[in-house]
Amino acid sequence: MYAERLKLYDELISKCSRMERKGKTMPYTSANGYMFSLLNKAGEIGIRFSKEIQEKYMQEFETTLYKSYGAVMKGYILIPDELLKDLDKVANLLDESYDYVMTLEPK
Repeated sequence: MYAERLKLYDELISKCSRMERKGKTMPYTSANGYMFSLLNKAGEIGIRFSKEIQEKYMQEFETTLYKSYGAVMKGYILIPDELLKDLDKVANLLDESYDYVMTLEPK
């Protein structure tokens, strides 16, 4: 399961020309000093958004906050399995998340 999700995560990121996957044991993307997507040990993908957008998408996609290693990741939503069937749509969400972290004060 994890190997399949890692392949899917890599495929997703390849659709977004402005980013690349980082991390060997914990795959993630980052920009401007902030992580904005992540693949956890359970093979779940989380994407970071502003508070308002996070709440909107949690309702729209009927999902929850994202957890990694037992901790709730502030600002991240869990991308539901159903949504992963449309990687182009998820790629748009990832681009939106990239744009969001680029508006934050650089770290």
